[in-house]
Amino acid sequence: MEKSILQQARAAYKPKLPVALQGAVKVKEGEPTQSVDNQEEIKKLFPNTYGMPLVEFVPGEEAASKKMNVGIILSGGQAPGGHNVICGLFDTVKRLNPENKLYGFLMGPGGLVDHNYIEITADYVDNYRNTGGFDMIGSGRTKLEKEEQFEKGLEIIRELDIQAIVIIGGDDSNTNACVLAEYYAAHNYGVQVIGCPKTIDGDLKNDQIETSFGFDTATKTYSELIGNIERDCNSARKYWHFIKLMGRSASHIALECALQCQPNICIISEEVEAKDLTLNDIIEQICNAVAARAAKGDNYGVVLIPEGLIEFIPAIGRLISELNDLLAEHGEEYKDLEPEAQRNYILAHLTKDSAATFETLPESVARQLSLDRDPHGNVQVSLIETEKLLSEMCEAKLAKWAKEGKYVGKFATLHHFFGYEGRCATPSNFDADYCYALGASAAQLIANGKTGYMAIVKNTTAPNNEWKAGGVPITMMMNIERRNGKDKPVIRKALVELDGNPFKAFVAQRDKWAIDTCYVYPGPIQYWGPTEVCDKTTMTLALEHE
Repeated sequence: MEKSILQQARAAYKPKLPVALQGAVKVKEGEPTQSVDNQEEIKKLFPNTYGMPLVEFVPGEEAASKKMNVGIILSGGQAPGGHNVICGLFDTVKRLNPENKLYGFLMGPGGLVDHNYIEITADYVDNYRNTGGFDMIGSGRTKLEKEEQFEKGLEIIRELDIQAIVIIGGDDSNTNACVLAEYYAAHNYGVQVIGCPKTIDGDLKNDQIETSFGFDTATKTYSELIGNIERDCNSARKYWHFIKLMGRSASHIALECALQCQPNICIISEEVEAKDLTLNDIIEQICNAVAARAAKGDNYGVVLIPEGLIEFIPAIGRLISELNDLLAEHGEEYKDLEPEAQRNYILAHLTKDSAATFETLPESVARQLSLDRDPHGNVQVSLIETEKLLSEMCEAKLAKWAKEGKYVGKFATLHHFFGYEGRCATPSNFDADYCYALGASAAQLIANGKTGYMAIVKNTTAPNNEWKAGGVPITMMMNIERRNGKDKPVIRKALVELDGNPFKAFVAQRDKWAIDTCYVYPGPIQYWGPTEVCDKTTMTLALEHE
């Protein structure tokens, strides 16, 4: 494998572990847990993995470790640090017993079902230490939810004498991990299943999970790009840049990038929903800033937009919910119709209010909302060019204001979508350390006989040796939600909290940022140098722990 000079240097970096994971550990158990909502339903669905205690690792005494082979799966979209989870898992499994083996299932959960795997060796794993991407074993979006998949996976688990499977993924993947853990426990198969919290979107967090891995690196990568654009914007002084950012279900990325870069406008989807704002309200907000800056002679600016914004506009959110149910139930009779017939079919089957909303949308957006869903049955909102939709509507409103004498200025726009640019970046020191510790925690959960748990690392704003490692029962994070036309047990997503410190810090400054040019240019991720530069956490995490 060819390595860049940076990669060669990064390979020598030694991730820092919490004290409790540096040697032998013992388990400190907390109180029994319950799910965040729908307790009776979740308990009924997961009788063998419900109500388990929180687990914390503390230093223990060295003891003989039983032999255990482990399988590892990368599930869903890429996130910086995934390779270090595997490295932390590998090193700990081998330290517990050199005869232990780690098997990587290729291209996601489908690798388990189809029996595609490799044994991960010391030489192999060394190629991927502290690197971005998921290319060590690949990832995929196959959903593990059918009994025949569980049984097919069991065949290769038995053949390789695997005691436990670790699934690295987001909320949906970890929901599947919980279902798999329950199935194997219910059948007394003796196979443990452990989850690991991954998503750059930042929406897999709660009282026990302080941050999902990859969020730190991705937001720093996007913030570098936004800062570069802001500097260009402030140099040319002739364009409004509309920048769409990853974050379908929550606006954590947009908020973090706003805190780092101080753009003129940042829309927070959760606020739009809470205030029952319309699309026109959002356009008005942007245009007011454009007009105010134009009055000062500043015909340029930067607008940040979370990719899931459309779904959070209440009227459109209700429309999408109806469309999801409609297409889940009648997809077969709908899919072969011509586009015009599809439009008429939708209008005929929607409620009166949703039909009216559908008719007011630009044709391109209405068409996108009526197309195929993603594997989870949701609208593929990342394909909707929200940044262009907003800028075009702003242009129309500003032209109207100009005729009325309310606006004098020039409005030229450029558009960007930052998504894939951040998913496979070389992990920051924080993510390199955090992920390595998560992998080590997963290994210790397995060694201590746990199943249906997610590996966690807490106290992450303190120095690394003060981090606390352990596990949380996945059922503790679950509730019942409607997905693809059916009620399903899922991990509750963490949205931006409007009464939380990060959002409050943003609100305190945003009116000034809207009118004045207050841009900050974060620059690239730093790996060597002063601790305050290289090991800093996200502003979100720092503010949440104030």
